[in-house]
Amino acid sequence: MLADVDTGYEGKFDFPARSGPPPLPYLLASVPRTGSTYVSHLLWRSGCLGAPLEYLNYERNGPYGFASGSPELQQQLWRSVLARRTSPNGVFGLKAFPMQLEALAEGNRPLLAEVLSTMLPPGAPKRVVHLARRDRIAHIVSYARATLSGVWRKEQESEAAPEPDYSSEAMETADRWLSAQEAAWDGMFADMRIEPLRLCYEDAVARPEETVRQVADYLGVKLDPAAEVPVPRIERQSREGAKAWVERVGGGR
Repeated sequence: MLADVDTGYEGKFDFPARSGPPPLPYLLASVPRTGSTYVSHLLWRSGCLGAPLEYLNYERNGPYGFASGSPELQQQLWRSVLARRTSPNGVFGLKAFPMQLEALAEGNRPLLAEVLSTMLPPGAPKRVVHLARRDRIAHIVSYARATLSGVWRKEQESEAAPEPDYSSEAMETADRWLSAQEAAWDGMFADMRIEPLRLCYEDAVARPEETVRQVADYLGVKLDPAAEVPVPRIERQSREGAKAWVERVGGGR
């Protein structure tokens, strides 16, 4: 977690606590660097579409890194977020990357089973919103630069931090890794016969209100302007360095 920065996982952003499983769960399925934080906060702000954050991110530098290596604490956290991050109309959203489910498969299979039974209940409609990024070169550049610099958010940027040097190896690694993560979702959708609502980050930035309506319509939820809630502001990272990388690989975008 970032010191002195609201990330959205703080208790002050909770909805009123409720008991029992969420009546209307949905999965925001994506991969890193698709603008998923921007989109998740966009949906959350409506007050009617849950608060779809990374509640399964137990990496040591992640929002719930303090639960890394503790299956029991991870399970407690999961049940806690179900109670306090379900919007008053019964909608609960979970943003997840394949690598987070894979980590549970390796280290906490009971929780993985609990998560899947909640989010993709057998014998019931499975609601999945799949978020991708249309500009493939920009996506690869974004991930490669972040892995080299360790800068994943605007708040981590510093004028004193050196720009990462262009690396064709980092680009190739990012391309392979992102492709593998995307293939994992495609395989899951095929195996479970899920036809998700497909969104693109570029469209969400250009037409945010339309994106929120699309998700609400897909879930069968009525939006209520009076239900809107305050959420942390998402600052867009500087694009100058990324632009130079895109030009380096001949993207011209």
